Amino acid sequence: MARAALTRLVEPGDATVGRWLRELGPVELWRALTGEAAPPVGAGPRRLAGCALRAADLDPAADLAAIARLGGAFVCPGDLEWPRQLDDLGDARPVGLWVRGRASLRLWALRSVAVVGARACTDYGARVATTLGAGLAERGFVVTSGAAHGVDGAAHRGALAAGGTTVAVLASGVDVPYPRGHAELIARIAEQGLILAELPPGAHPTRGRFVLRNRVIAALTRGTVVVEACYRSGSLVTARRARDLGRVVMGVPGPVTSALSAGVHELLRGEAVLVTDAADVTELVGRVGEEPPPERRGPVVARDALDPVTARVLEALSARGGNEVDEVARGSGTGRDEALRRLQELLALGFVNRQGDRWELNHAGGQRGGPRRGGP
Repeated sequence: MARAALTRLVEPGDATVGRWLRELGPVELWRALTGEAAPPVGAGPRRLAGCALRAADLDPAADLAAIARLGGAFVCPGDLEWPRQLDDLGDARPVGLWVRGRASLRLWALRSVAVVGARACTDYGARVATTLGAGLAERGFVVTSGAAHGVDGAAHRGALAAGGTTVAVLASGVDVPYPRGHAELIARIAEQGLILAELPPGAHPTRGRFVLRNRVIAALTRGTVVVEACYRSGSLVTARRARDLGRVVMGVPGPVTSALSAGVHELLRGEAVLVTDAADVTELVGRVGEEPPPERRGPVVARDALDPVTARVLEALSARGGNEVDEVARGSGTGRDEALRRLQELLALGFVNRQGDRWELNHAGGQRGGPRRGGP
């Protein structure tokens, strides 16, 4: 109850409040900030005056009832559902989280990836974000973002379209959809995923709350992918906070002529890893309880299995007309007997044909990955 009251009494991400909370506990801090006990050490008159004004409207029981009507809950540090990776924020961790939805926040957070970027993104950025959201969802990851216009909304929609799971972290109360144009999207996320907020029901966003919201996205997830961002983008704040917390930071490159890619390219110069699709992201963040993904390579063809000498003999054959054994030996740098033995091996594997004294490539055979001579 005290923590629920504090979410309305103080602003999110205040490290000073976090220190007081750690030293005094939620009940004593609530009493200290509302005048029922001595003020915390270092609390100035302006802060205490502001708390006194807000305390007049405090009704944590009503806030808890409101979240229950929405089918959600208020989750505190130490609860079974609390994502412990948020504790990495230290004194700036949330006082608690208002959660709308019925999924397990703690379990979802363990396999979540943030996809963030420009609000005024290009068609390219929207397409990439949608594809990333869908690809990550198909691979079992929870796509986390801020439900804003542009990249955020595209990532959420991609995950929903793939039948996957997604989390929206708001800078308002969970019952106040923002931006207004995303009211329908946020409602869908509440039905199929989770809506999170540090602010109590009914609270409205401010510019500063958006910036502070980003630290929650960074801490909650295993890694952050930035898709389009100018130099002053809030997405870069999220990415750098993720880096400071030891999370994986990734960026999708864009046209060098686009100002919306300038911030991402700056990240890629030293702070982030370049990714182009969901497979790249999966490779970097890994999967909970699974081995690292296999190395990504180009297609394997039959000639890749040949030893170096045999491959050299094969390469010594001309593309048309074939060669005699002596010509193959000179071209491959082997002796005549060695060249003949290797040619016979290649014949058995279906890479070459023999026409009298001449050996020629079998263009329909093993060289191009076709069937071996004499069997499958």
